[in-house]
Amino acid sequence: MRHMRNIALRLMYDGTNYHGWQVQKTEVTVAETIEKALSKICGQPVKLVGCGRTDAGVHALRYCANFKTDAGIPTDRVPLAVNALIPGDIAVVDAVDAPEDFNAILSCIKKEYTYRIYNNRIRNPLYMNRAYFCPVPLDIGIMERAAESFVGTHDFKAVQSVGTDVKTTVRTVHYCDVYRRDDFIELRVCADGFLYNMVRAITGTVLYAALGKIRPEEISEILEKGDRRLAGPTVPPHGLYMTGAWYDGEVGRMMEKNF
Repeated sequence: MRHMRNIALRLMYDGTNYHGWQVQKTEVTVAETIEKALSKICGQPVKLVGCGRTDAGVHALRYCANFKTDAGIPTDRVPLAVNALIPGDIAVVDAVDAPEDFNAILSCIKKEYTYRIYNNRIRNPLYMNRAYFCPVPLDIGIMERAAESFVGTHDFKAVQSVGTDVKTTVRTVHYCDVYRRDDFIELRVCADGFLYNMVRAITGTVLYAALGKIRPEEISEILEKGDRRLAGPTVPPHGLYMTGAWYDGEVGRMMEKNF
């Protein structure tokens, strides 16, 4: 009997043409696309576990997934073999042998998402699906103050999509930083876990502060009240990227490499 292996993959993808990560009955998804290629390579059905369920239109610069197989393909051959069978808007960047009990979502220590805003009076067609276009001048200082309010351990019920069922809405945000680079503003959030649409709602709230619709000082109170209606809107998915996932051991080293 052949040995069952657990292989962890590092991925990148442009989510524009996909209905998110998770396999669905009627829509094309990132997981399904990669699973089909892996099943051909391994000669058996393959089930991928991803580190988070990114929505339709959301992108990933660093994403981790794992699968189990007893196929004999060398681990270092997996990226090129998969990439030869999938569309160009997804890439398997690296692969390592993971411990038997490794699980891309359950073993994840913390994750980072980045939301990109294109802030110029004139839209840039090249970023139509890759950044949120905001033609109004934005005060970066106000945005930084608003973002700081989300750091720490809080109940984030006020910035999750209504109707999602989770055991607890308490999460720890390690940092929530805002940067400007030329015409781009990036909001970067790292946490031990994320609620559904949490980063998009945090970004909408920070934008509302920059637009003068709420004061940065009010955000702590909004979080305490836990009322989604008091926070800013959920901004569109196409500006959102998963940009980090942290793990122990060999998988952690793979995810932190610079390519």
